[in-house]
Amino acid sequence: MVVSQIKKVVIVGPLPLPAGGMANQTLQLSKFLAEQAIDVDIVRVNSDYKPAWVAKLPVIRAFFRLLFYIVSLFKQLKSADVVHIMANSGWSWHLFAAPAIMIARLYNRPVVINYRGGYAQDFFDKSWFWVHLTLKHVQQIVVPSPFLQEVFGRFQQHAVVVPNVLNHTLFNPKNRCLSADSPHIIVTRNLEAIYDVTTAINAFALVAKQVDNVRLSIAGTGPEQAMLETLVEQLGLSKQVTFTGRLSPAQIANLYKSADVMINTSVIDNTPNSIIESLACGTPVVSTNVGGIPKLVNHQLDAFLVEVGDAEQIATHVLTLLNDEVCREQMVATGLKTIEKFYWHNVWQLLEACYQDAIKSFNK
Repeated sequence: MVVSQIKKVVIVGPLPLPAGGMANQTLQLSKFLAEQAIDVDIVRVNSDYKPAWVAKLPVIRAFFRLLFYIVSLFKQLKSADVVHIMANSGWSWHLFAAPAIMIARLYNRPVVINYRGGYAQDFFDKSWFWVHLTLKHVQQIVVPSPFLQEVFGRFQQHAVVVPNVLNHTLFNPKNRCLSADSPHIIVTRNLEAIYDVTTAINAFALVAKQVDNVRLSIAGTGPEQAMLETLVEQLGLSKQVTFTGRLSPAQIANLYKSADVMINTSVIDNTPNSIIESLACGTPVVSTNVGGIPKLVNHQLDAFLVEVGDAEQIATHVLTLLNDEVCREQMVATGLKTIEKFYWHNVWQLLEACYQDAIKSFNK
């Protein structure tokens, strides 16, 4: 089957708001597929509560959302040529991915699972029996990184690496706007424990002792915000640190273009869009060396990588990027080459082949 015969793809996944890696990828994928003259429907796993008053009832609202989700699956999957499911670890798999797989099977529709859970190994270790019961009805497994491909391989499952798609119209090195008098460092992860923004702030404090007028912008929201704001105050950095809150993709792109360095301090990760987007904007990265990150970038080539919680090493590498123009320019140039595989025309070649293989496998 050639691509022109793929008339309709139904994507199952979250959409902004709230924004997030998977939600943004779902939205971008739908837009790029539409550019291929493919009819795209989206079944949201995070749809608005209906009726609206249900949102005020913490437990009951989850039941209503799940019920509406199941009804939407039955309505929309029956017309798909391919069902593309954005899947994650934990209860997200059981509540959203598994029902979509089984309803697609009921309608005899081929399924491509796009799995992107950072906790995949732990989740599979605990729940593989149940995961495999539904996974065996999937025609293609797609993952965004070799890291997750290796995890699936440990469970004797073949997965194809299809990188996250980058919105290159937003995230590019054009119109960068840096301040020579006020170096700008940014963090663009949610304020949650797994992103360890505490370490980023401690690293910034060390940099601030050596660099005049340096500033830090933290873009994101989350349960640790109050604690982090208190830490900033205790360190005497309130005038230099800005919590921007949640930003739109366009605002995030502008933030990257205004930054000298992006810091990523996650303790668990897969293939963070924040690193990809930062490199695409020509902003060098200092990141922790966890999960799929060392398969995304290489230490001292297109990023600096450090161990989890090492604020001193982060600060050292940030200072290098601020003070060594040759090192910085080389790293930026290499980073721009690294992210070329995330451009849509490259991603589509791989994804198109996966769709076709899923249909062929289903029709055997």
